[in-house]
Amino acid sequence: MRMSRARKAVLLGVVVIAVGLTGRAAAQSTPEEPVAAPAASPSVPAVSPKPKPPSKAPVPHKPPKGIPTGKSVSYAGGPAGSRTMTGSKGIALTFDDGPDPATTPQLLKMLKQQHVKATFCLVGQNAAKFPNLVRQIAADGHTLCNHTWDHSLKIGKDPEAKIRSDLARTNNAILRAVPTAKVKYFRAPGGNFTPRLVSVANKLHMSSIYWKLDPRDWDHKKGESSSAHRARVISSIRKHAHPGSIILSHDYAQPDTIAAYRTLLPYLRKRYQLIALP
Repeated sequence: MRMSRARKAVLLGVVVIAVGLTGRAAAQSTPEEPVAAPAASPSVPAVSPKPKPPSKAPVPHKPPKGIPTGKSVSYAGGPAGSRTMTGSKGIALTFDDGPDPATTPQLLKMLKQQHVKATFCLVGQNAAKFPNLVRQIAADGHTLCNHTWDHSLKIGKDPEAKIRSDLARTNNAILRAVPTAKVKYFRAPGGNFTPRLVSVANKLHMSSIYWKLDPRDWDHKKGESSSAHRARVISSIRKHAHPGSIILSHDYAQPDTIAAYRTLLPYLRKRYQLIALP
């Protein structure tokens, strides 16, 4: 049976609509596949961004305990890391090998008159022999320092146990005289520090101090008069003293040193801050 032209047109429209609905349903039910990124050309390798270098901000250098902070750049520089500077603008006068019953009282009197505090590096056997002088040094507000039991120049080469025994014996002699004393510093005779010696001192809670200026007051040259010796010591300290310096001197059996400091103390006081190591 033949369909009329109008019916054919209606039927064709229905078919077109049905096909369209079917395609839309298929599109909604099938997830869209991701589009692959184009491959890099084999002749031009992919270049990743260059990473920025890490920041190289300087790590602050902290001074060891017991050394005052300040504007001085360095406080170390001696053998085995021993200290040569105070860490502040203050100059530290240090006197080795005592106490001496002949010269130490003269020095203490002079320091008191000039209102100056200093650091005394005591030999243990001298401290044991003259405890009253150790008490006077402490009572005047000066700092105490361990200088070994018998001024051994080779102690840094001794075994660790022997070093520890020597330093502890010296501290005990000081503490018998002044039980409340704090011995926070150690100086090797002759400045002969070794890493082992510094390590043992550190384990006994003592910082190792060297010096920045040695006027060689201990060195009496052949034929040098007392006045010439004093003049040489005074000239050396005047010329080479700088803020922050640790200055080495001796109060044991060195009367010319005591005489030199009668001139030096007023001179230094006018120009520098004089401190005892804290």
